[in-house]
Amino acid sequence: MIGPGRPQIVLFGSSIVQLSFSNDGWGAILADVYARKADIVLRGYYGWNSRRAIKVLDQVFPKDAAIQPSLIIVYFGGNDSMGPHSSGLGPHVPLPEYIENMRKIVTHLKGLSDTTRLIFLSCPPVDEVKLSENTSSIFSELVRTNELCRTYSEACVELCNEMGVKVIDLWTAFQKRDDWMTACFTDGVHLSGEGSKIVVAEILKVLKEAEWKPSLFWKSMPTEFSEDSPYDLVYTDGKTTLNPSDWTFHREIQWD
Repeated sequence: MIGPGRPQIVLFGSSIVQLSFSNDGWGAILADVYARKADIVLRGYYGWNSRRAIKVLDQVFPKDAAIQPSLIIVYFGGNDSMGPHSSGLGPHVPLPEYIENMRKIVTHLKGLSDTTRLIFLSCPPVDEVKLSENTSSIFSELVRTNELCRTYSEACVELCNEMGVKVIDLWTAFQKRDDWMTACFTDGVHLSGEGSKIVVAEILKVLKEAEWKPSLFWKSMPTEFSEDSPYDLVYTDGKTTLNPSDWTFHREIQWD
């Protein structure tokens, strides 16, 4: 562990999490937004469903860890929602089992510490046309529909509301854009930069509005080593320096 110690924000989920540092992804954006404020820790697993996730909870999130995350953002459901394969193999998880698996995840993560906060992400929609065009012939009986995503998304939202956990309805959030099908995905499922911007905006909205103590909204968190220094760039008066610790002008979007 390197110091100084910062709050940890863990991203836990399937490929939408694993790929969140690719293609101007939402994990990379959060890492930039929280630079010098919190460490973004990636625990994403391509192709995983909730059934696999519950088997590693104790390894990824040990309850006896000396330091627990300040925030965990969880996404599972896209692979669970895929149609069942005739062989019985594949990522499909029946809806009732998915709900119980997600309940187990919530319960385990809630038990890590009194100050560990949770945000769950529900299934975003999919672009079925682009998905069919980009699906490799090496896959067998690949069934992924927007209607299945809706069903699992609604189940996730309902469960989180029942258990008092913050949840973001991505299925609805994406479709607020008229061009969501063409703009938000790289292959019909995984997120483009535009899709990731929606995820970031929704996460920051939750963090800004949450009444958590301490706040995990980036503007409310201290910046590491932010004191003024004579080694900073010199102002036009030739006598004072400019502290760049909280400069954000490099960002394409000035996040709020």
